[in-house]
Amino acid sequence: MVQRLDYLKESPSQTAGPYVHIGTNPNWVEITGVWNGDLGLVLVGPDTKGERILVTGRIFDGLGKPLNDALVEIWQADADGLHNSPEEKRGRADPHFAGWGRQPTHRETGEFRFETVKPGRVPYVDGRPMAPHITVYIVARGINIGLHTRLYFADEAAANAECPVLNRIEHPARRETLVARRGEEGGLPVYTFDVHLQGHHETVFFDV
Repeated sequence: MVQRLDYLKESPSQTAGPYVHIGTNPNWVEITGVWNGDLGLVLVGPDTKGERILVTGRIFDGLGKPLNDALVEIWQADADGLHNSPEEKRGRADPHFAGWGRQPTHRETGEFRFETVKPGRVPYVDGRPMAPHITVYIVARGINIGLHTRLYFADEAAANAECPVLNRIEHPARRETLVARRGEEGGLPVYTFDVHLQGHHETVFFDV
């Protein structure tokens, strides 16, 4: 006899757009008076510790066209590898660092930009140190379930080579879809992280 399971049925997934920005970034869509500044625009302040960096990139669809209506969120540790969260038990995170940011992609270029700090290393569940990384979450019109991925840093090759999460990806070429290129802009390191939703260069996404 099949066991009866008293679980609630799963609700069907719904697309996040095209109106997601009205609720999350009203000033960006020129709806003013809701709040002075959209949440998630600023991660750092004058007293934030660590190396200042810029993170930028675009979200490409399967035809290679940048999405101009996507919403990108990031979560990361501070420069010492501590998260600004009640769940953080290893120490006190930098109170001058938000640890979370949100940006819509630009209407014309499809670009997103965050000014943040380079994160420190965080332990995996078994205690091994993960490479410095930023968690990236993407929603957009036509995406029913938000996509999770990670940004790793090209100039952290040694840490990347031993990262227990990055190395769960079997093929080295697929790991490279998570590694941001380093450049410089206005005296700051800038890491470019382009996300491909489909196609030959499709970014690795995590089922979390």
